[in-house]
Amino acid sequence: MSGHGMHRQVFLLASAQALFQTASVLVMTVGGLAGSAIAPSPAFATMPIAAMFLGTAVATFPASMWMSRVGRRPGFVLGALLGVAGGVLAALGVWTVDLLLLSLGTMLVGAYQAFAQFYRFAASEVVDEAFRPRAISLVLGGGIVAAFAGPMLGRFGGPLVEPEYLGSFLLLSLVSLLAAGILLGLKVPAAATGASSLAKGRQWKAIVTQPAYLVALFGAATGYGVMILAMTATPIAMVHHHHDLSAAATVIQLHVLGMFLPSFFTGSLIARFGVLRIMFAGVVILVGHVLMTLTGTGFKSFAAALLLLGVGWNFLYIGGTTLLTTTYTQAEKGRAQAINDMTIFAVGLACSFGVGALLQRLGWQTLNLALLPWLAFAAVALAWLGHRQRRLFKPAHAA
Repeated sequence: MSGHGMHRQVFLLASAQALFQTASVLVMTVGGLAGSAIAPSPAFATMPIAAMFLGTAVATFPASMWMSRVGRRPGFVLGALLGVAGGVLAALGVWTVDLLLLSLGTMLVGAYQAFAQFYRFAASEVVDEAFRPRAISLVLGGGIVAAFAGPMLGRFGGPLVEPEYLGSFLLLSLVSLLAAGILLGLKVPAAATGASSLAKGRQWKAIVTQPAYLVALFGAATGYGVMILAMTATPIAMVHHHHDLSAAATVIQLHVLGMFLPSFFTGSLIARFGVLRIMFAGVVILVGHVLMTLTGTGFKSFAAALLLLGVGWNFLYIGGTTLLTTTYTQAEKGRAQAINDMTIFAVGLACSFGVGALLQRLGWQTLNLALLPWLAFAAVALAWLGHRQRRLFKPAHAA
C-alpha cells in the first residue's frame, strides 16, 4: 500500500475510534443517571452501564472469530450498526420508562465496543513496519476527541427532548451511523486478517499460570476494575452532592483526558524505567485518587480525583498489556489475548453492576476507601514478580 493510502486508512480508523469512544463515554456519562431515573431501586441504577460491559464481554471472542473469516471492514461496519440499533433501543427504553429495554440498548452498544476494540490491530495491518507504532498511537489518540465529545453530547442531549436523556441516546445513534459510513471506506489487506499460524502452541492452562501472565492480567484488571467502579459512581455521586449534569460531564471529560493523553508517552516511560515500575506507579496514582476523594465532595475534589483515576488506569492497563505480550508466542496469541480480555471485561461487568448498591450502602468516600486493599494486593503482586525476576536472572557467580 502506498504512503498516501496508508495515511488515509489510519485516518479512517482514528476517526472511527474517536466516534466509537464518544459513544462509549456518552453511556458512561448519562447511563447511570438515566438508569437511576427509572430504576425501581438505586441498586439497579447502573444496570445500563453493566449491560454495556456484558455486551462487550459476550461479543469480543465471536467478533474476532467472525472477522477472521469475513474481514475487518464488514465486522467494523456491523459493529457500528449495532451501535445505531443500541442507541435507538436505549432511547425507546427511556421513552417507555423501561429499564430492561434501556439496558438492552446499551448492551448492543457494548457489542459495538467489542468490534471496535480491534481498530488498533487493524491499524497495524494497513501500514508498513516503520509506521506501525505511530499508526497505533494515532488511532488510540481518538480517545482525546471522545473526552470532549462524549460528555458534551450527553450533556447537550439530556434536556434536548423529553423525557430527560432520550436525546442523548438518539445522538449516540447518529454518532454510530457516522462511524459506519466512515468505515465503508476502509481497506484492510485480506491476508492480514487470516490465521497467522497453524502451530498449536501450549495449552491455555500452561500460558495463564505463568507468574508474569497472572500479574499482567491482575494489574490490568485492577486498573480497569477500579476505574470502572469510580467512574460509574461519579455522575451519580455528584448529582447526589448537588452538582448538575454539566459539572458531572466536565469531570468525566477530565477523567477521559487522563486516560488517553498519557498514551503518547507511556510507552517511552516503560522503555526507560521498565514495565513493573510503571505499573507500580499506576497503583500509587490510584491510591492518590482515593486520597483525593477524602478531601471533600466539591467540584475540585471530584475533578482532581477523576484525573488521577484516568492516569493511574493508563499506566496499569498499558503496562499490563505490555507485560502480557512477553508471555506468549505468535501461535498462542489468540488464546492468551482472548482470556486476558474476557477476564478484564468480566471484572468491569461485575464492578459496573455492583457499584449502584455499593454507592447506596457505603457512600462516595467509603466506596473509594474500600479500594485500598485491592490496590495493596496489586502492589504486593508487582513487588513479588519484580523480586522473582531479579532472582531468576541473577548471575550464577553472584548466587
